[in-house]
Amino acid sequence: MRAVVASGPGGPEVLSIAEFDAPKAGAGDVIVDVAATAVNRADLLQRAGSYPPPPGASEILGLECSGTIAELGEGVTGWEIGDQVCALLAGGGYAEQVAVPATQLMRLPEGIDLVTAGALPETACTVWSMVFDNGQLAPGESFLVHGGSSGIGTMAIQLAKAQGAKVFTTAGTAEKVLACQSLGADVAINYREQDFAEVIKAEQAADGRSGIDVILDTIGAKYLERNVNSLAQAGRIAVIGMQGGVVGELNLGALMTKRGTIYAAGLRARPAEQKAAIVAGTEAHVWPLIERGLVRPVVHAVLPLAEAAQAHRLVESSMHVGKVVLAVS
Repeated sequence: MRAVVASGPGGPEVLSIAEFDAPKAGAGDVIVDVAATAVNRADLLQRAGSYPPPPGASEILGLECSGTIAELGEGVTGWEIGDQVCALLAGGGYAEQVAVPATQLMRLPEGIDLVTAGALPETACTVWSMVFDNGQLAPGESFLVHGGSSGIGTMAIQLAKAQGAKVFTTAGTAEKVLACQSLGADVAINYREQDFAEVIKAEQAADGRSGIDVILDTIGAKYLERNVNSLAQAGRIAVIGMQGGVVGELNLGALMTKRGTIYAAGLRARPAEQKAAIVAGTEAHVWPLIERGLVRPVVHAVLPLAEAAQAHRLVESSMHVGKVVLAVS
C-alpha cells in the first residue's frame, strides 16, 4: 500500500510517498480503506522528531481517518465490511489502509460526506472530552478557546455555542476574527491588537460576571498567568497544547482564591478503554448536533495524499481556518 513516510526529522520536504506492507487486523481490530485523513499539529511535531508515536502505534503519520471497512478482525461485532466510518487513531492515517481498534470507530454523521468526515475525529473527540466531559461546561456558563480559527477552535466555538454558553475566542488576524464570529463566537479578540485578559474582564464585568468558567488552551506557558486571572470562581482550564512554551509560573494563591482547576491531557497515548469511552461519548453527544445543522466540520482545503508536504506547510503557516484534509482514495 502507499503511505507517507518521513526520511528523517526535518521540515515538510522530508515527506514523500513510499510502499508499505498492508496492515493486518488483530483481535478486536478492523482494516479501513482510507478515504481521507487530516493534518494535525501533532503530525508536524512527529515529522520534526519531537513527538514519537506511543509504543505499538504505527510510525506512519495521521491521527484520524475516514473510509470504508475492508476487513474484520477476530471478535469484532456491530460492524460489517463495507460500512463507512471515521476513526480516532494513534497513527497510520496517511496511508491507503489502516488497522483500527473497533472501539475507536464512529459512524458518519448524516449529511457529512466521506472525505469531509476525515476532519472530524480529532477535533470532535478532543473538544468533547476536555470541555464537556472533563470540563463540565454547562448552559449559561462562559467559555474561552484560544486559537479559534484552528481545527480545534472552530469545533469548540460551535459546540459551546450549541450548548448555550457565551463564547469568547482569540485569533491573530481581522479575517480570522470574522471567521470566528461567523461560527458563533460572541466575543472574538485579535490577540495581536488587544490583551485578551483585559477584554474579557471588561466584557464579563458589563454582564455582571467575574470571569470565564471554562478555558480551552492550546498555547500553554505563555498564557498561563492570564488564563488564571481570567477564571471565574470554580473555573476550569483545560490545556491541550504548548505552542507558547512548556514551563510557566503558576500563582497558586490566585488559583486557590478562585477555587480553580487546571488539567491537561492529549488523546494519542490514552489507554484503549479511555479512548473507547471518549469515542462513544462524542458520537452520542456531538453527532446529533452535526445532524441538526448546529455544528459543522470546517475544512479549509482538501489536498491529495501526494501533497502531504504542502499540506504541512499550509498548517505551519497558520493561514488556514479549520482543517486541512488529505484525500487518500
